[in-house]
Amino acid sequence: MSGSPGAARPGAPGRSSEEIRRDIATQQQQLAGSVEMLRSKVTDLTDWRRQVSDHREQLITAAAVAGFVVGGLLMMRRRRRR
Repeated sequence: MSGSPGAARPGAPGRSSEEIRRDIATQQQQLAGSVEMLRSKVTDLTDWRRQVSDHREQLITAAAVAGFVVGGLLMMRRRRRR
């Protein structure tokens, strides 16, 4: 355990109401910070313009591969019909 031997742990019986209030305030601040950080990450991940900008080369490569695959499939389909 950390802290001084006489100090009550969070959640331990025998804490004063002031200690409890202080612990609640600390938890609320930590939760607010976590929520704000999560909100920021969600905003970044759902910003499709930024994602396109950040991953332009991968998107161009994927589009080229998809074009070759679709083109190849269409060509095979036409050959089967003849």
